[in-house]
Amino acid sequence: MTTGLRQTYAQLGWLNAILYWLGHLLAAASAGSWALHRYHFVAQYVGDIPLFGARGLDIEIREQTSADARPPDYPRPDSVVSQRYAQGASSLAAWRKGQLAGFLWLISDTYLEDEVRVRYRLASSRATWDFDVWVRPEERVGWVFPRLWEAARRQLRQRGVRWTCSRISAFNPASMRAHARIGVVRLGGALFLRCGRWQWMWATLAPYFHLSRHPSDCPQLTLDTSSLQDIAP
Repeated sequence: MTTGLRQTYAQLGWLNAILYWLGHLLAAASAGSWALHRYHFVAQYVGDIPLFGARGLDIEIREQTSADARPPDYPRPDSVVSQRYAQGASSLAAWRKGQLAGFLWLISDTYLEDEVRVRYRLASSRATWDFDVWVRPEERVGWVFPRLWEAARRQLRQRGVRWTCSRISAFNPASMRAHARIGVVRLGGALFLRCGRWQWMWATLAPYFHLSRHPSDCPQLTLDTSSLQDIAP
């Protein structure tokens, strides 16, 4: 246990480590009905220069539509996937040797989160939202993520998008490191505490604080990249 605490502290820092373990304690004590999430909101510039070159060419990237059959081990419930497509989201999937190796999701304008109750809105038509980047564990040290990300950037450039925004779990050091390598700009953050049907939110973006008592009641956080145009690489 002591080793686990030290490792968590080393990876996350003292504040996130405390929140991470507090979330585990709350979930265990409530049989999963309580949950604690902390997110960072970031933006990455979608430039015209390829980032990774011609590597991982044995990985096939193609768009996954609502009509396409998903493999039996697809790691998201059908209800969640259907809700994403209903919002207008699209997905890129990576395949290696006939096996799903990874995927990511993209959506414009607004996105209703499926982990907590919150709606994200983008203030610019030149921005999009990317979310739920997943890579099969045995592929995470290879070229699946770079190939997925390069395909997404190419698609977004063709649509005139210049910034892609996302939320990163503060409790996911691997995701934090991956985003740091590709270069991001911080836009803010939020902390969510869910207790059964109730949810509290504290955020650095308006409305800053929100109490939700039922599933249909959720806050809206607006991410604005307009002030970032002048600092694009």
